[in-house]
Amino acid sequence: MPPSALSLLLLLLGAAKGNLSRDESQPTTSDETVVAGGTVVLKCQVEDPDDSSLQWSNPAQQTLYFGEKRALRDNRIQLERSTPNELTISISDVVLSDEGEYTCSIFTMPVRTAKALVTVLGIPQKPQIFGHEQPIDEEKIARLTCRSSGSKPAAQLRWKKGNKELKAEGTEVVEDPNGKTFTVSSRVEFRVTKEDNDAEVTCTVDHESLQNSERSTTQKLQVHYKPTAKIEPHPLYPREGEKLQLQCDGQGNPVPQEFLWEKEGSDAPLQLSSDSILIFPFLNKSDSGTYVCTATSSMGSVVAKYNLDVSDLPQLPTPHVHSTPAPPPGPSQPISHASSMATASSFTPAPVQDASPVPSTSSTYHAVIGGVVAVIVFLLLSLLIVLGHYLIRHKAGVCVRHGETVTSSRRQSPAEVPT
Repeated sequence: MPPSALSLLLLLLGAAKGNLSRDESQPTTSDETVVAGGTVVLKCQVEDPDDSSLQWSNPAQQTLYFGEKRALRDNRIQLERSTPNELTISISDVVLSDEGEYTCSIFTMPVRTAKALVTVLGIPQKPQIFGHEQPIDEEKIARLTCRSSGSKPAAQLRWKKGNKELKAEGTEVVEDPNGKTFTVSSRVEFRVTKEDNDAEVTCTVDHESLQNSERSTTQKLQVHYKPTAKIEPHPLYPREGEKLQLQCDGQGNPVPQEFLWEKEGSDAPLQLSSDSILIFPFLNKSDSGTYVCTATSSMGSVVAKYNLDVSDLPQLPTPHVHSTPAPPPGPSQPISHASSMATASSFTPAPVQDASPVPSTSSTYHAVIGGVVAVIVFLLLSLLIVLGHYLIRHKAGVCVRHGETVTSSRRQSPAEVPT
């Protein structure tokens, strides 16, 4: 082997030995991620300390611990383990300003160092939903905004209406004044219907600092929609001479507050008030006809009809007419809505199959009472007849025995015979 090649080989072996020596004295650390408010542990290890001590410094190059000796007065920083080969410390109640590169040093010749990057996660605040404060009219577009602050890195927001996912229209990320955390906003738009009234809309924030848990806010929608109405009679089967109440049951959001009662064929309205009940104190056959209720709310008006047929027989159920929206009044339209309400919603009662009187509960009760009284009278009469017959026989027997006694005494008395 030439001298030059031998010299090169010896040089490479020496360099390898020098590198091995440096690796054994080189400290090792690891990067750490911690949630704000949590505790982070920093561990520094070395195989060959070479009779030197390990030291931890913060991102501002302030010494935290030199061996087992505390160098910075911060009660959040505690010594966990100190040996010639290891120096481990912990930092509790971590804040965002604790983020940065921490340095582990060993004072050999030369000084060797290792870096540990500490990342502090900012926890997002509970999201808030805006845009639901006022009721939304049906068929209009609802525009809602969800906002969450304090996340680091920026959080993700997602929407749901009931169990259905909603697609966001846009997301905005703004840096907070502290320069470390972010505020995230998300917008959603959708057309509302009557069925969306009281529907729950939920905004959820997703972030790694939440550790597989959810942080969300739920709001209920208030949707205004047109009213509906139906007329219900009380009692269900009205008869002549009885009291009848017709109740116009108006539903909607908002609930109807004005009720107009009319009778088809009559020029003047019967009643206009906030009371939904029309009362007949004493039904007559002249009350028969079709009655119309117009229920009105801020979302519009709706019409319901009821056919009343007064007779002395129990009336069969009259079908309730589906409500129809009331047409807007014209300039020359009369007060009565009879002509404008002439729709296919007019019904007539079903024909009575049997014209024979139908016994009522009260008549059946009276019949039972009469039967009981008749039985009692019959028993009393029978008792009187038996008692009278017994008294007559008893009196006759007494008279016969008395006559026999008198005759016998006369025959046996010698004093009465003349001498």
